[in-house]
This record gives sequence, structure tokens and C-alpha cells, in this order.
Amino acid sequence: MSSSVSDVVNGGISYWYADDGLPAVREPLPGDASADVVIVGGGYTGLWTAYYLKKAAPFLRITVLEQKFCGYGASGRNGGWLYNGIAGRDRYAKLHGQEAAVRLQRAMNDTVDEVVAVAAAEGIEADVHKGGVLEVARTPAQLARLKAFHEAEAAFGEKDRELYGVRETAERIRIADAVGASWTPHGARVHPVKLVKGLAAAVEALGVVIHEQTPVTEIRPKHAVTPYGTVRAPYVLRCTEGFTAALKGERRTWLPMNSSMIVTEPLSDEQWESVGWGGRETLGDMAHAYMYAQRTADGRIALGGRGVPYRFGSATDNDGRTQEATIAALRSILLAFFPQLAGVGVAHAWSGVLGVPRDWCATVTLDRSTGLGWAGGYVGSGVATANLAARTLRDLVQVDSGQGGRTELTELPWVGHAVRKWEPEPLRWIGVRGMYAVYRAADRREAVSGAASSSRLARVADWVAGR
Repeated sequence: MSSSVSDVVNGGISYWYADDGLPAVREPLPGDASADVVIVGGGYTGLWTAYYLKKAAPFLRITVLEQKFCGYGASGRNGGWLYNGIAGRDRYAKLHGQEAAVRLQRAMNDTVDEVVAVAAAEGIEADVHKGGVLEVARTPAQLARLKAFHEAEAAFGEKDRELYGVRETAERIRIADAVGASWTPHGARVHPVKLVKGLAAAVEALGVVIHEQTPVTEIRPKHAVTPYGTVRAPYVLRCTEGFTAALKGERRTWLPMNSSMIVTEPLSDEQWESVGWGGRETLGDMAHAYMYAQRTADGRIALGGRGVPYRFGSATDNDGRTQEATIAALRSILLAFFPQLAGVGVAHAWSGVLGVPRDWCATVTLDRSTGLGWAGGYVGSGVATANLAARTLRDLVQVDSGQGGRTELTELPWVGHAVRKWEPEPLRWIGVRGMYAVYRAADRREAVSGAASSSRLARVADWVAGR
């Protein structure tokens, strides 16, 4: 039985928390303190960084400061795509050469297996299923982009990627109007909250101190300032991703881009038979305003897209609450892909923010003159990228402190990358809202025209975006 938008559970942080339960919140910072390393942000990046640093140097006093609770942000709201995509790879190829970008891609491929292996070693039951990533095309223009994408991935070393036609795509998943697909084995479905909860517990068990309900208002060399006191440390690592703009002096550093999701009611065996999807691949498409989805461990479809992409002044949502128009739009995408599921209701909807640098390039940096470090700007690919960033931050701290030498990770081309800030308001609001409006118009034009090449509108949007 289908549900109306008004029947949908809206917000409550995410469905993943409704499914697994909200965590017991840890105590806030009790007052001024000191540490060897202070990490600002208790999401994937901050927790993985604490994990790898403490593993490498158990004597380090490491403190994590989190404004709400670990996993409150994107780490507890994402689509559960643990995959090998990294924002900015093509630009890094232009800046540093193809071989440098290939090394970055190879590191990302390995990162998927690293997360799966550590989760298993730490006993983190996160509904992990390594079924790879399937990207589908549903129009002639999308098919042309898919083939170009497939060839580009192969050029970056993905020799195990496979290209499918109509029949092979339907054998994996029955999507209306699908005309082709590209599949890589370097991807897995995960339950985001089970992963972040398990990681926080593993970090705490190692002896890392985690203070929740402790917003950091300012970061400066050797200081993380909160309303409850200041933590002083030689190294202060900013791992705040989509919430970076709230920090003093960082409003235009990374734009908090909104992404929204819905999850269906559980599908029956007959409905799953009509869909296929037995490989449980994470699913994406080649539209300009793309979607992403997974088949959950409890038999639902979780599907996301951009919705309202940006709030004026880099504002963030209230516990994930989502506009009804966005919920309706995401349900329309679900039914466009799977019209055979017309009777399936939407159970839950939510939103979150991800960090977008002005050049759309993920970065990891440690300023050796100040001890300030940061990682992020993942542009929606953070579930795996956060792990690679954390291991890189670990190596950079060890190099700077004399505990280790340079490694393969510290030589990757995204290390130390600098980018200009976003435009002031109202220019960035106009630009981002307009950009996605044009992308959606380009998708509509391609669907109606049946043209085999991308709409010129999309090129305009790319230019505005700075891609």
C-alpha cells in the first residue's frame, strides 16, 4: 500500500538511527584540557583518524570533540556507499600527471577492502555486502556518458570494470528503460550508523577520549575552543566536513551541500523478484542530477538525490527534516526506475550536508608550521574516502612528530592541495541553486529529445560549478 508524503517519518536524523537506535550520548568536555592530538568532529574522518593514530602510537593522548554525538552528521545519514570514487581525481591528473592520479585511484580501490577488513577485525556488524557498484544509463545521452565514464575508469587502472548492454543490465537489476550499465567490484553496501557506532566504540576501547555535546567554535594553532573550555594540543585536526562553515573564519571554505534520502517499506519476496538486484550492488545513474541507492539488509530500497541543494548562508537542516517536495521528487525517481513498485510506500525521509570545495576536490593537509590539519571536501564520496584521509593524516602527523617517514599515502596528489574560497552571499546561493536547476533541465531535455549527446545546458552548469 503506497503512502502519502504526510505519512512519511520525516527527519529524526535518519532512517539508519530509527533502525538501529540513537546512541547514549557521551559526556561533554568538563573544562580546559590538554592532549597530544585533538580531533574536531566525531564522524568517519575524525574517528578513523583517532583509530589509526592510536594504533600506530598507543602512547598518544588523543581527544575527539563532537558537537552533538558521533555520527550525527553525514556519517549517520549517507547512502551507505562504501566505494572507490574520489572527488577531484581528474583535476589531480591535470595538475600532477596521470600516474599520480592512478596511484590515488589505486589507493581508493584498496580503501574499500581496508574498511571491510577493519570492520570484521573489530567485530563491527555493519550489514556489509561487497556487491560492487552498478551505474546505469536510461537515455541515449546517458549511455554516451556511461561509455565515456567506463573508458575513463579503465584508463585510471580499473581493468576489472565491466560494461553491460540492455540484456546484461536486466540480468542484474530490472530498471525501466535501462540501456546499459558499468559495474566495478570496488564497492560495498554498509549500514552507515552501525559502522560509525562500532567505530566509535572501537576508538574508545583503544583509550581515545571522546567528548560529545561539545561544539567547537574556533580552531587556532594548538587550541580547540569550546563553550566548556579549551583543549590545547600540538596538533589540532579539523574533521568537520559539511559543518565546517559553522567554525569561525571558515564560512566560505567548504559549501554545505544538502543531500536527501528516502527509504521504502520492506519489499515482499514477489516484489524483489520483479526487481532482481540479487547482487545487492550499490546503484547509481548517469543523470546530471544523479541518484544513488542501495538494497538494505532488511529488504528495503534506500534512495537519495540532491533535493534542495543549498540553504542560504551555509545553513544546515534541523535533525534531517526534509521538504515534502523533495520527498515527492525522490519517490518519483524510485517509480521511474521501478514502476513495478507503484504500491510500495515510503517509510522515512531525511537530509544531511556534505562538504564541497570550490573546485570539487577532496583534500587532506597538515600545516607543519602550525600543527593544524584537516581532511574533507568529499562531495558525497566520503564513506570510503574518509578512511584514506584518516590514514594519510596519521602518516602526516607521524612524519611531523618524527615518529615516521614519508609514505606512499603522504605522496598522493591530494595531500596539501589548496583551493580558493566560495563566493560570498548571495552569489553562492544563486549559483548553486541555479546550477542544479540547469542540471535538472538538462536531464529533462535529454529524456525528451532522445539525443545521443549531453545537453549544452549541462555544460553551462559545469562551468558555473567550476568542474
